[in-house]
Amino acid sequence: MSSSESLFEHGRKVQAERDAPLAERMRPRTFDEFVGQEQIVDPGRVLLKSIAAGRLPSIILWGPPGTGKTTLARLVAAATQADFQPVSAVTSGVADLRRIVSEARDRKGMHQQSTILFVDELHRFNKAQQDVILPHVEDGTITFIGATTENPSFEVIAPLLSRCRVFALQSLTPDQTAAIVNRALADQVRGLGPLNATLAGDAMDHLVNIANGDARIALNAVETAAYACSADAGWDRIIDLDTISDALQRRSPLYDKSGESHYDTISAFIKSVRGSSPDGALYWLARMIESGEDPLFIARRLVILASEDIGLAEPQALPVAMAAQQAVHFLGMPEGRIPLAEATVYLATAPKSNSAYAALNEAMRDVREQANEPVPLHLRNAVTGMMKDMGYGKDYKYSHDFQGHFAEQEYLPPSLKGRRYYQPSEEGAEQEIGRRLRRWWGGETDGSDNGNDDRGQDG
Repeated sequence: MSSSESLFEHGRKVQAERDAPLAERMRPRTFDEFVGQEQIVDPGRVLLKSIAAGRLPSIILWGPPGTGKTTLARLVAAATQADFQPVSAVTSGVADLRRIVSEARDRKGMHQQSTILFVDELHRFNKAQQDVILPHVEDGTITFIGATTENPSFEVIAPLLSRCRVFALQSLTPDQTAAIVNRALADQVRGLGPLNATLAGDAMDHLVNIANGDARIALNAVETAAYACSADAGWDRIIDLDTISDALQRRSPLYDKSGESHYDTISAFIKSVRGSSPDGALYWLARMIESGEDPLFIARRLVILASEDIGLAEPQALPVAMAAQQAVHFLGMPEGRIPLAEATVYLATAPKSNSAYAALNEAMRDVREQANEPVPLHLRNAVTGMMKDMGYGKDYKYSHDFQGHFAEQEYLPPSLKGRRYYQPSEEGAEQEIGRRLRRWWGGETDGSDNGNDDRGQDG
């Protein structure tokens, strides 16, 4: 207790610490107690070397929930003997930031003590709020530490990001999570030691699996379970699988529909369908459904996949994807997940071709980069007599007047004569399309397929 702290204030502080959740009480007080993130807290790494040299840079801690971002910020502040000023981007605004900066300037001038401004949930600060911090990081008034679960490249303004060192934290491994839980069960002062609680083996396995690398979830669940258990004759509390399952309820998916997990998951889904893995595609589909993703967003991605990656190799892919979109719109959830699964499997197992998509990109490139010549006269429609006299429609061959409903003629501007954009693949229905095109434009007359596309581009 400090000389300026009253007995009453000290007692209230001690009581608040006792009433705090287990995860807060067990927060590491030294780097030696910190579990995980060796790539950051190893003595040979740059962070601890910078602290030892007294040259701590402003940093951003980026990682999943419950991996130690706030704890690491507090440990850094303690190691540097800086005044620690934490704010939450959810509840704090510009006025709070300006007050902290003003106090930091006074503290530095009067006591030569540095200030660490710690902003939790940094990604929730808008550009104007981040702009307030920037000049004071530049002039050294404060050392800035931000914590975020979102990719700083997308969520932090470039000037502030360029002045910070980004440290990426990883989800805790099952062994690391178990070590944290066992420490809390044994700790007689801050932990659950007085309860004589232990976890059964299968209960520990279930806990670390559902916690999914989040120490906070694991500790809060084991605290709830420990107090829910009755002591046996020897005053021991054995937390079994049913009790820990009840305390956990269900996994909280690591998914933010507006954040990086959203984009990472849909990317994995798209790549699984494109890669013809129905199992991978169904897994990522289940992850999105379980996390509450908008089912129509998933349906739209299926429609794009059907057009971009399957295309004419399986012409029914687009109708199937559109039918799934309509079914989801009609049914809603949870029943809508069934047509989504059906369309996902259909597209994942369909032959793949991006030939139509690639052909359009080639044509658009020529439109942008080549001269936009007038439409050739024979392709124009002679609506008036004057237009006919000018040669509109002259020498046009009406396809249906010829054998096989085909007449060879040029359909491109003169500078692009002979250009071929569409190169059918040898997959699925495109084999037949390729045969027809070679018969029309490549001199093939017998309709046989020699297995090679004469234009030489692999679809």
